[in-house]
Amino acid sequence: MNRLQAHWATEATFYHIYPLGLTGAPLQNDLQAPPEPRLAAIQDWIGHIKELGCDALYLGPLFEAGTHGYDTIDYFAVDRRLGTNSTLTELVKQLHAQGIKLILDGVFNHVGRDFWAFKDLQANGSNSPYRGWFASIDFNRQSPYGDAFSYEGWNGHYNLVKLNLHNPEVRAHLFAAVRMWVEEFDIDGLRLDAADVMDHNFLSELADFCRNLRPDFWLMGEVIHGDYRQWANPQMLDSTTNYECYKGLYSSHNDRNYFELAFSLNRLFGEQGIYRHLTLYNFADNHDVNRIASTLKNPVHLYPLHALLFTMPGIPSVYYGSEWGIAGTKLPHTDAPLRPAFATPEAIGNVPHPELPAAIRQFAEIRKKSHALRHGTYEQLFVAHEQFAFARHSDQDHIIVAVNAADTPTTLILKTDLPEGSKLTNLIDQQQYQVQNRKLVLENLPANWTYILQCQ
Repeated sequence: MNRLQAHWATEATFYHIYPLGLTGAPLQNDLQAPPEPRLAAIQDWIGHIKELGCDALYLGPLFEAGTHGYDTIDYFAVDRRLGTNSTLTELVKQLHAQGIKLILDGVFNHVGRDFWAFKDLQANGSNSPYRGWFASIDFNRQSPYGDAFSYEGWNGHYNLVKLNLHNPEVRAHLFAAVRMWVEEFDIDGLRLDAADVMDHNFLSELADFCRNLRPDFWLMGEVIHGDYRQWANPQMLDSTTNYECYKGLYSSHNDRNYFELAFSLNRLFGEQGIYRHLTLYNFADNHDVNRIASTLKNPVHLYPLHALLFTMPGIPSVYYGSEWGIAGTKLPHTDAPLRPAFATPEAIGNVPHPELPAAIRQFAEIRKKSHALRHGTYEQLFVAHEQFAFARHSDQDHIIVAVNAADTPTTLILKTDLPEGSKLTNLIDQQQYQVQNRKLVLENLPANWTYILQCQ
């Protein structure tokens, strides 16, 4: 079997935490302050993560940085706002003891202006031995910050200094950091920030390096636009973020137009789907986009949306707090509303959608027990503006998923190639259905809900 298919991550359900936000760390790092072990507070979330049905944790940026964590200062030290290296070591031990895998953010495209090699360049100019560590250095121009040279920033942000990933010394430095993260912290994989603008040869070398350290090491890249196969392939990464379906999940509900999501799923994963051999990373929201409860026009659509998230091809992920439908919208100059502080799950208090975690837990359990939902083929069965049905099939089981985003119950009549008389059990409420005349009649599919049926 292709390595991209035979992997622990394809079996997993992810929980995503942005640690600087969750723990209420200061927005600005005082590099003279003593370490504060805020990261240890995540241990109090392990029970909730497991109860929700998640068995993998994606933990956002952890290493010494100036502000939001993506402006790295030191790849070898945990950010003092979160603690020390031993704080992370203990957290990983606790996670692994509960059967939860851990991936970290690998921020290798750029660093912060306080990164030690960039500080040397500022001090020594053209005499710095690190002048080749950064992209597009030009001593004939000044930077927007008034440096005696110009350089390339990520996406025009000059507080994020782009590394020269062609430089062997840069690669050696980053690979040494990864080795330390694996050997000291025992991490299980990386989410590569800004993978869509990183050198492909670097990603290929990184993949070889990581898999020599650990054959089961999982690499997932942040890719927003483009053909995901450029990054997710046997020579490079295992997976990428699925931004196409992220958009389709919310806009198909907001526009009462399941045709959009159905088109994407068929194009990506259908019989001729361009990604039918990939397992992409699916999400309803994350630390960079408005929370799904703020994006949806109708909050009850959280239920059919999550049913789709857990049954469509790919790996589902839940962003901390969104399992309760907590809102959050970006402001013009800050993402802080997307990244709130919570002491413990129990301390959050009154939440907008207290019944949503139980639904997510049920969807996660159904996915965990179904080989077809984790590995099966995808086939569209029915699509209308507010109803959608598809089948997932493997050599071990056959699943039919139907969702209704209307405000009233509906009846769906689905054509199927299942043998006459086949019996199916709705895994949501254990009701039985039977194929007759090559049709499956689903009566009274509740408003804003789902049926997930398994063929016996």
